[in-house]
Parts: sequence; C-alpha cells; structure tokens
Amino acid sequence: MESDRFATSAVALVKPAIKTAGIKILIIDILTIVEMELRKLRHEPTVLFTRAVQPVLWLLIFGQAFSRVRAFDTGGVTYQTYMTPGILSQSVMFTAIFFGLSTIWERDMGILQKFLAMPIPRVALVLGKALAAGVRALCQVTIIFLLAAITGIPLHWHPALLLAAAGVVILGAVFFATLSMIIAAIVKTRERFMGIGQLITMPLFFASNALYPISIMPDWLRVVASVNPLSYMVDFLRGALVAGQLTNWQADVGVLLVACILATAVGTYLYPRVIA
Repeated sequence: MESDRFATSAVALVKPAIKTAGIKILIIDILTIVEMELRKLRHEPTVLFTRAVQPVLWLLIFGQAFSRVRAFDTGGVTYQTYMTPGILSQSVMFTAIFFGLSTIWERDMGILQKFLAMPIPRVALVLGKALAAGVRALCQVTIIFLLAAITGIPLHWHPALLLAAAGVVILGAVFFATLSMIIAAIVKTRERFMGIGQLITMPLFFASNALYPISIMPDWLRVVASVNPLSYMVDFLRGALVAGQLTNWQADVGVLLVACILATAVGTYLYPRVIA
C-alpha cells in the first residue's frame, strides 16, 4: 500500500514537470524556426523597403489629397492621420498574406520535406513561420512610423501604446500568415497562390474600416466588416495611435486571438498537405 501511494504521488509530481518541459521544448522549436526565417531577411533587407513603397504612396498621395475632402467625420483629425492606422494594417496584411509563397518554394526546393522530417511538432513550424512574418511586419511598421514622424502626422508616441500596437501588429501578422499557409496547402502552385492572394487582399482591405468608418457602409458591407479581422486590428491601432486610448481593446484583441487560434489549428492540420 505504501509503495503504491508513493508511486502515485511520484507520478503526480512528475507529470507537471513533463508538461513544463514539453512547453519549453515547443517554445525553443518555434524560436528556432523564427530565427531560420529571419536569416532570409538578413540576406535580402531591400525587400522591406520595396514593400514599403505602396503604403508610402497611400499616405503621401492618397492621404494628403483626401485630407481636403470632408466626406465623413474623422474625429477631429485630418484624414491622413485617420487613415494611418489603416495603412499600417494594410502593410501588415500585405507582408504576411504572401508568406505562404515561401512554403511552396520550399516544397519545390525539397526544403519543406526536410522540415516535416524533423522531430518537431507541426504547430511549431506553422507558428514559427507566422511569428517570423510578425517580425517582418514590425520592421515594415517601423518604416511607416518614421515616415509619419518626418511628415508630421500627429500620432500618440507613448511607449505603452506603441508596445500595445506592436503586440496587435504581431497578432494580425500571425493570422494573415497562417491564412496564407492554408491557401498554399490548398492551391499548391505559385501561380494559383498569387492569383488567390491578389483576389482576397483588396476585398479584405476595402471591406474594413481602414479608409472609412463602418458607420457609413451599406448594411451588407457592415456585416462583412464586422467579421473581418483586419477591422479589429485597425480599430485597436486607431485607438492607440490616433485617439490615445483603448476603449474597445478587449473585443479587438479577443477577435484577433480567436482568429489566430483557429487559423493556426487549420494551418497545422493542412501544412503537410503542401507536399501531397
């Protein structure tokens, strides 16, 4: 009896330790994949600047031109200031949504098959790549922040708000990167992927509150915007950077977290099918 009790108590003590060790190993695996992905960025840093051209044009040309048009209430700020969080979110989405293209390239080069043969969980592969997309998105956002500071766009630069904005940028990038990997697993070819990617990015952008408030949208578009994760990222960034207060952050972060969890689960399930 005493030996059975001792064995039972020993097992009870060992189980949490095993779970903790498993979580640590998973985190190490994820960070390893992140580091591997960021090496590509180190070898091609010009990608950050070339991808920053489009948001720069949106801010400098579209933003300044439409600041003269009073089509709707922007909350007492210029339209250029109002749209800056939307352009930040657009840049994050465009950076992450084509991340799945590298998955197809890795399959064609035989790299993906080696990844899948490694003794690490598939979820570590998916999350590692998605978090690497988040780091890339942060670099992209930093360029836009510098542009906003140079052009005198009045944003709130409080460190806590900037840190919160960075966290939401990573969440948004994780969602769109995992969505990208899901698309890559389904279409399997670069040509189809580029077509699907271009097909969904602009509708996601325009069916959000990036350029205009949801209140002026027709009813059917409001429904689409209300289930569009991009709308919640824009809403959080607009509150943090333009209003300087996070009034609806629970809903914004909650929706993005749920979207990330669902996309990661589906992406983890479908990821091996890229080589099928």
